[in-house]
Amino acid sequence: MVGGLRNDPPELGSTPSVTYNRLFLKQDPIFSSEGVPILRVVSGSLRSRFQKNQFALPFCFRMCRLLALLLFCGSSVVVWAQQDVAQPPAAQPGVIQQIRVIGNRRIPRETVLARLFSHPGDTYDPATIERDFNSLWNTGYFENLQIAREDSPKGIILDIIVKEKPTIREINYKGLNSVSTSDVLDRFKKEHVTGFSVESPYDPTKLARAIDVIRALLAEHGHQFATVKPDIKTIPPSSVTVNFIVKEGPTVKVGNITFTGNRAVSSRDLRASMKNLRPVGIPHSIILENLFARTYDASKLEEDTERVRRALQDRGYFRAGVNDPTTHIRNEGGLSFFTFRPRTGKRIDIRVPIDEGERYRLGGVTFTGNTHVQNVKALRAQFPTKDGEWFNATAVGKGLDNLRKAYGGLGYINFTGVPTPRIDDAKHLVYLDIDIDEGKPFTVSRIEFQGNTITRDRVIRRELLLEEGAVYNSNLWEQSLLHLNQLDYFDPLKVEQDSEEHTDPDNGTVSLLLKVHEKGKNSIGLNGGVSGLSGTFLGLNYQTNNFLGLGETLSVQGNIGNLSRNVLFAFNEPYLHNKPISLGFQVFSRKSDFNSARNYASVTGQSSALTAAQSSLTQNYNQSSTGLNFSVSYPLRRSFKRVGLTYSWDKSTITTFSQASANLFQTLAFRSGQIQGANALEGIYTSSVSLSYIYNKVGPSVFRPRFGTDISAAFQLAGLFGNVRYFTPVVQYKHYIAMKGLRPNPEGRNVLALRAQASYVQGFSGDVAPPFNRFYSGGDNELRGFDIRAATPYAFIPVRQNITLTNPDGTPVPIDPGNYTLGNIPIPIPIYRPVSVGGDVKFTTNIEYRIPIGGPVMFSVFDDFDITSVVRQSQLRQSVEGADQLNSPLYGCTSYFNGSCQGGQTIQFINLIKPISGTNIVPRMSLGGEISAMLPIVNAPFRLYYAYNALRLSEDVQGESLITRSMFPAGGAGDYTYNNAISAYDSLLHFREPKKTFRLSVSTTF
Repeated sequence: MVGGLRNDPPELGSTPSVTYNRLFLKQDPIFSSEGVPILRVVSGSLRSRFQKNQFALPFCFRMCRLLALLLFCGSSVVVWAQQDVAQPPAAQPGVIQQIRVIGNRRIPRETVLARLFSHPGDTYDPATIERDFNSLWNTGYFENLQIAREDSPKGIILDIIVKEKPTIREINYKGLNSVSTSDVLDRFKKEHVTGFSVESPYDPTKLARAIDVIRALLAEHGHQFATVKPDIKTIPPSSVTVNFIVKEGPTVKVGNITFTGNRAVSSRDLRASMKNLRPVGIPHSIILENLFARTYDASKLEEDTERVRRALQDRGYFRAGVNDPTTHIRNEGGLSFFTFRPRTGKRIDIRVPIDEGERYRLGGVTFTGNTHVQNVKALRAQFPTKDGEWFNATAVGKGLDNLRKAYGGLGYINFTGVPTPRIDDAKHLVYLDIDIDEGKPFTVSRIEFQGNTITRDRVIRRELLLEEGAVYNSNLWEQSLLHLNQLDYFDPLKVEQDSEEHTDPDNGTVSLLLKVHEKGKNSIGLNGGVSGLSGTFLGLNYQTNNFLGLGETLSVQGNIGNLSRNVLFAFNEPYLHNKPISLGFQVFSRKSDFNSARNYASVTGQSSALTAAQSSLTQNYNQSSTGLNFSVSYPLRRSFKRVGLTYSWDKSTITTFSQASANLFQTLAFRSGQIQGANALEGIYTSSVSLSYIYNKVGPSVFRPRFGTDISAAFQLAGLFGNVRYFTPVVQYKHYIAMKGLRPNPEGRNVLALRAQASYVQGFSGDVAPPFNRFYSGGDNELRGFDIRAATPYAFIPVRQNITLTNPDGTPVPIDPGNYTLGNIPIPIPIYRPVSVGGDVKFTTNIEYRIPIGGPVMFSVFDDFDITSVVRQSQLRQSVEGADQLNSPLYGCTSYFNGSCQGGQTIQFINLIKPISGTNIVPRMSLGGEISAMLPIVNAPFRLYYAYNALRLSEDVQGESLITRSMFPAGGAGDYTYNNAISAYDSLLHFREPKKTFRLSVSTTF
């Protein structure tokens, strides 16, 4: 509204200033900017920047008038005219001739002019001037703004006089300890505190908003009495530094939480329902439930109050009421449980008044409005509660959610179900009338993707179970995202946050938008650590799991350890010629050391520094293998099932470092063609075919699954073109359950993980399974309390062993007393020594309760169980040639003549390696806790665990041998040597597996 204006143009300087919608108040330069006067400026107060000019009358106007006159007269006349001297134009009152910007420093003049509605040449309009002011003021750039008018002979000149807000050069948080600066910035982003950052204009309003957010953040961390004061420092010419002076004050923790009025429901159960403020402890442990007090947050008390009411309704108290809680603050007293020092800080005691009311049962559930789905029983089955049970509000909510999913599977996106309770107070029954609004079914018009800069659209689309043009099915859409999560190309996808539905009710169609965030398709990792299988290892790997955005996988790996070496090159094409046929191959070279001397020492309790005789009788060998395999698999349509076929070929060479290993490999009948002796250790060709079946519905992440089931089965048959023949069926089951405490809950943070695996191996066509294909348990991957390959059956293996003839004084008896260079007299003796032979049947179970601690860190409680046994003794059969190697030589040496033993005996060993009674069918169990963290550079979980072996091998077994006194010469040397042989090879064996294990490892169990 403009006041004081006359229609006649006044004389210059005769009209007072005209104030528009605000009054101009002079305040502090930082906090002022109210009102803008628009002034008529006296002559000379603001001089024009332009000189007065005279303008010539345009020549074209005269020519046009003359031409019109000539045409009207109908004659052609050539007219010559001289240009007149230019005359100054008349003044144009009320027209804006020029707009000037005065006082701007940082903001360009063009930016200011672009915000104006008035332009040079426009008629002066006070309403438009007011719009100009509001437009400039709303930018927030200025702390003072004026619009001044100057009348000149050429028209009106507008002067935009501005004073810019100072720029924030620095923001400091002084005294902030309980939260970090990044926490504050994240909270600013969450609470939409925009425009308050370095290099932004200083705004007192945004400063006050920032202070409120900081106070709320500190209150959430227990500092309810924190004070935040701003300290503004001016930096000439036009900048400021903002300092937040923070005094956090004492930490406020939740004290005692009590309830009044609850008669039937215990305070402990109600307190357990308060997710935000209840103490941290072990649920249902009574004395260990209140270990740590939570930080008090008043904003979360209302949420917990509603949870208390829901807990009462879940127990049948439908009319339960929860009044406003009362709080009482007090100083914390007593001694700290950990430091035994006086406690400091504040505690807030919470008292919650309860009105339980009467307890009600569910009388029944009825449905109205279900025109398309007439099966009432199917609708009722969606509710996980039966008529006559105590009313449960959570079960009712779950039933409504199940109804929504069921209708969504039929395409009814806009389904709504509104429950209306009917209460029979006399019978204490609650009836629910569900009013259903089905809407109409929708078809999928378009499926689009966003964020896939590398992955092609067709790579994503081929994993979807929902197609364009089909009826929308929310279940298929959810399963499609699970398929994509299993590819591990993207960050875990969730239906609620990563997909959008845009419906067209008129046409009954819906378009879907899936937003993905791609992971790095290429990874180069350096890994290393300690594991039972590889020992101390160091590895380098390169992998691209989405080659060229087409979904192909290319990987190169190399690991070197003191127990193993592995080099691998692999490629996999998931879709062959755009058909769901997965084709891949691997080329590998690996070498593994199997030294049971350490295991022998841990089991028998003897020193790991074994004697020469003991070392020669323990399993100690390495296996070098080079080979390749080809695999092809095909998914069953619209399911998570896949069948596959794999062909493998490899060449192995065994190098033995003990007599027991040499005898085992050289005498067992595992080579076709009756190849025995030293030749049996080289040229071991394995040609096998494997059939596989996989059902995998585990999600949402491959590395940290929270739900779902994984079932796999495989049958391997070896004997095609190779020289070993065996078959191996393997079945494995995995299941993951999201847990909240000790109860399954899809929203729970914890996870209960289960695994069971059964395996069997057997040779055929006269051959036994190779020793390296038999089952040895123990290690990080299955039985954590035992060493790698240590949990195994033991057997007595026949061995031909030489023992030196020794005098009673301990000196050896030489072959020729006159020539000691010929050596000492050896006596060959037949003995049985215990060796680990592995089992042909293996059954393993693992149970873990996983608790995320924060970030990549997780704590787990585990129970590992295993039983590995020999059920078919015929699979430890020696070949005829191998048995002859032991039975043909003579044993014993009653005399020594001409460099050879005399008086030897023949021995007949049985051709079956007999398992040691008491070590064969032995259940083993490890109980313990584990802390693990996924290491980003190593690309493997770092694990530290303690295991107590509740079930283990603990047996005393009498050794066996065929040694007799007649095998030794008469006399003291023979007696002494015989007694030494009996003591070393026919003594009592003590099998003692370790009770506990504390280990550091870089590996996974499952």
